Parts: sequence; structure tokens; C-alpha cells
Amino acid sequence: MSPVNFFVLSSLLFGIGLFGLIVRRNVITVFFSLELLLNSANVLLVGFSKLHGNLYGEIFVFFVLAVAAAEAAVGLAIVVALYRLTGSIDTSDFRRLRW
Repeated sequence: MSPVNFFVLSSLLFGIGLFGLIVRRNVITVFFSLELLLNSANVLLVGFSKLHGNLYGEIFVFFVLAVAAAEAAVGLAIVVALYRLTGSIDTSDFRRLRW
């Protein structure tokens, strides 16, 4: 697989993730879109790693995956707490939460 294919795939994933992040109002789909953005960065790192012939990109992907897993765990815990508070997972309902 050529590096250009990695770059095209990464761009498509980033575009889909960005579209979902901007358009969707459901918090779960927003988290999925955010994960798509992170995975597009991972694909791009692997593509650059393949292009330059070293393993630094693949090694860095493991760190990004660990951070993404921690982000998903904390984010979903916050969503559960907000669902218990408001009874909804729509982002427009969370705008009412102020100090």
C-alpha cells in the first residue's frame, strides 16, 4: 500500500469525523466522531512512518491509543453523570448547565 493511500484514507476519516463533530448533537456520536479524528491522525502517522522507513510513527500510535482510551473512559463517565442530572444526552441540553 502506497503512502498516498494512507494520506487519502486519513483525510477521509478526518473529514467524516469533523463533519460528525460539527453537525451531530448526540454526545455519543460526538465522542465517536472525536475517536475518528484521533484514528485519522494514527493512520497519518503510520503513513509517514512507512514513507520514511522508521518505526517512530507506529510507536507513537500506541501512545495516542492509550490517551484516546483514557479520554473515552473519562468522557463517558462525564456523560453518565450529566445524563443522571439532566435525563438527556443531547448537547443542547448541556448548555443550560452553568454555575
